[in-house]
Amino acid sequence: VYRGSVKDFQGFDANQDAEALYNAMKGFGSDKEAILDLITSRSNKQRVEICQAYKSLYGKDLIADLKYELTGKFERLIVSLMRPPAYGDAKEIKDAISGVGTDEKCLIEILASRTNQEIHDLVAAYKDAYGRDLEADIVGDTSGHFKKMLVVLLQGAREEDDVVSEDLVEQDAKDLLEAGELKWGTDEAQFIYILGRRSRQHLRLVFDEYLKIAGKPIERSIRGELSGDFEKLMLAVVKCIRSKAEYFAERLYKAMKGLGTRDNTLIRIMVSRSEIDMLDIREVFRTKYEKSLYNMIKEDTSGEYKKALLKLCGGDDDAAGEFFPEAAQVAYRMWELSAVKVELRGTVQPAGDFNDDGDAQVLRKAMKGLGTDEGAIIEVVTKRSNAQRQQIIKAYKAHYGRDLLADLKSELSGSLAKLILGLMLTPAQYDAKQLRKAVEGAGTDESVLIEIMATRNNQEIRAINEAYQEAYHKSLEDDLSSDTSGHFKRILVSLALGNRDEGPENLTQAHEDAKKLADVSSNDSSDSLETRFLSILCTRSYPHLRRVFQEFIKMTNHDVEHAIKKRMSGDVRDAFVAVVRSVKNKPAFFADKLYKSMKGAGTDERTLTRIMISRSEIDLFNIRGEFIDLFDKSLHHMIEKDTSGDYRKALLALCGGED
Repeated sequence: VYRGSVKDFQGFDANQDAEALYNAMKGFGSDKEAILDLITSRSNKQRVEICQAYKSLYGKDLIADLKYELTGKFERLIVSLMRPPAYGDAKEIKDAISGVGTDEKCLIEILASRTNQEIHDLVAAYKDAYGRDLEADIVGDTSGHFKKMLVVLLQGAREEDDVVSEDLVEQDAKDLLEAGELKWGTDEAQFIYILGRRSRQHLRLVFDEYLKIAGKPIERSIRGELSGDFEKLMLAVVKCIRSKAEYFAERLYKAMKGLGTRDNTLIRIMVSRSEIDMLDIREVFRTKYEKSLYNMIKEDTSGEYKKALLKLCGGDDDAAGEFFPEAAQVAYRMWELSAVKVELRGTVQPAGDFNDDGDAQVLRKAMKGLGTDEGAIIEVVTKRSNAQRQQIIKAYKAHYGRDLLADLKSELSGSLAKLILGLMLTPAQYDAKQLRKAVEGAGTDESVLIEIMATRNNQEIRAINEAYQEAYHKSLEDDLSSDTSGHFKRILVSLALGNRDEGPENLTQAHEDAKKLADVSSNDSSDSLETRFLSILCTRSYPHLRRVFQEFIKMTNHDVEHAIKKRMSGDVRDAFVAVVRSVKNKPAFFADKLYKSMKGAGTDERTLTRIMISRSEIDLFNIRGEFIDLFDKSLHHMIEKDTSGDYRKALLALCGGED
């Protein structure tokens, strides 16, 4: 199935088009609208024919005339469209290695993503256009393992056999693990050989097997074991093996997000993928970034340049509101990855040489007399487990006859006080307090209710109920019921029961559940869409729900999260999406919440503090891994950049390290 956005123009006439372009550039000024309309609506093969016809009719070089008449980014885009793909890649690589410095990102993008045939065509085009050997030029401009991998990719010799040997898959996964995680130092040659030569189908299975035996995705191991441009190249290879559409969607997003636009990257991808997989890229972009590629281009560019890019994009997926097979495949792969058992790890461990009385004395000394030694308080509180902190509270009372929490509250202030006092409560007491704050007073903080109720397990929910009753002398369910309404209230009350199934998946039941979620035709008011989703999402076990989500994708070519967003709204939508994301990958859910709490102007310290406290002994180490995978920056780095003073010091201690 053709997945490009630019197709052959019906009724094509090369001479007629050549004449139209000549007239558009004749005389004073040029008709840029006519040029972009014509060139962006012809396929590359047809543009080549137009170039030949133009030379035959007028004895002139069309590309040279376009360069003369047009300027800036628009000129670069239009001229790039006129070159055959292999010559376009050759030009990009030539520009990347010419002059002072090297554009390694361009080399990585092209060589990691092209097929064997495309590589062979590129090498021939480079020789034809510049009279030089591409391999020799790249060897002369790069070094080390980065150079070696580029040379391997330049051979265009990746295996193309779809028949996969299970034994070889297991052996390759084991060899990669032993070459990196299990080895003192890293055997880079093994990574180069396997990732540079094996077929795409084989490597996808190797990555799945690696996740099972290593307990982490291959990307995370590459980040830990390799560095610099070599690391970036290997990550790009892995991403392209998994999904080229996802790789290019990410590249396009990064080219436009934030201040400024990386126009070279934007042009190169929009041109090179317009006749290959632009529709797939658009679909993944819409799913992954909750925004259409069309709209991001529209907001980030201007003038004829914008118009031409939008024509290449080929449509607005926000307007269409559809979900397509490539996006479904990406979502399906994410569900499969989430089903693999990964060990959850906190960043705060019990102190080995723990002495509750000694710690109580250190804390008393830190608060006695004039001034407060915040550093000593942070050192003790963040380096002890919650169970050990409870022992310190008792020892402090026994030794001094004083309430440690009351003393801390009087000595500390601001964000640091909230963090330290939160750490001194038991997890259930802390969650109960956060829920109480969310419902008391004017207004309700629905986001806090959703975050806590959608992510806690049965045991945690029951402990929260007990702590809430003890602290506030009323039931959590009553407060949730009186402060919320409608389907949202029913969702929260259901979750507050702490009665989710805890058994394994049931394939037959999962198929029926998926069918129930997919049914949009039911007119029975007692079986509303929200009721059906509640009866499944709030009661089934996590392993079972993962299977339901997979069955849903198979059945509808839709991701269940996309379906919720399309068919629901407000707090109900947000609650169901939180449950789905928690089931899919809880550490990724919290990584996303942490990122949003710190990105942009200002910091949402309540969310940042709440998550750092509540996950520090459960899965904060895993959250760190997901954070760097999702956002290409470490949680440690973002906290360091976005906070200050003793509050920052305490948060970094909880974070537990720089990734």
